[in-house]
Amino acid sequence: MDGNGRWATARGLPVAEGHREGARALRRTVEAAIEFGIDSLAVYAFSTENWARPDDEVESIMELMDRTIERELPDLAKQGVRTRFFGRRDRVPDELRGKIERLETETAHLDRLNLWIAFDYGGRAELVEAVRTILDEGVRPQDMSEADLAARLYAPDLPDPDLVIRTSGEQRLSNFLLWQSAYSELVFDDTLWPDFGEEQLRVALDEYTRRGRRFGAR
Repeated sequence: MDGNGRWATARGLPVAEGHREGARALRRTVEAAIEFGIDSLAVYAFSTENWARPDDEVESIMELMDRTIERELPDLAKQGVRTRFFGRRDRVPDELRGKIERLETETAHLDRLNLWIAFDYGGRAELVEAVRTILDEGVRPQDMSEADLAARLYAPDLPDPDLVIRTSGEQRLSNFLLWQSAYSELVFDDTLWPDFGEEQLRVALDEYTRRGRRFGAR
């Protein structure tokens, strides 16, 4: 979900306002996904690298996530959305971490759409942690399989994405789901995230349906 800062700058607004508008875009995109019959949607909310941003911006993102959990995600839960977070949690403020865990518990029974929120997440860090876990468990190198590594990722239940959409005109993965996206279809959209919604999601899905997926086969 990229482009919040540029959206705000283009309008002479503080970056925090771009993030707030981005939260609104998340809600309408999730609601559009429900209408389109999508049953699993993963979004990249905050990366391990985002800690390097100015302190006031990081603080505003944490506050926004707090408000999103309080205001937006409960309304999505009423529509059957189960919310789960994946990534590191040891650096998240204690109060926010508690709200994350309560929301996950309260929505665990819902199944209309699984919303996965990558928060303090990095694909490389995820792979390093998975390998460390395998080593700590004493798995012999000659016995290790792809399934062993996949089972030790931050969110083993997260299905490999069929489609990855990158907004704001950037054309890179930026450390998102590096393992899981090995055979994903990629769509790059010039729309800044705060302007993203139903129409942009529909266009990306239409593009996806026109492609043939062979997973390395002919």
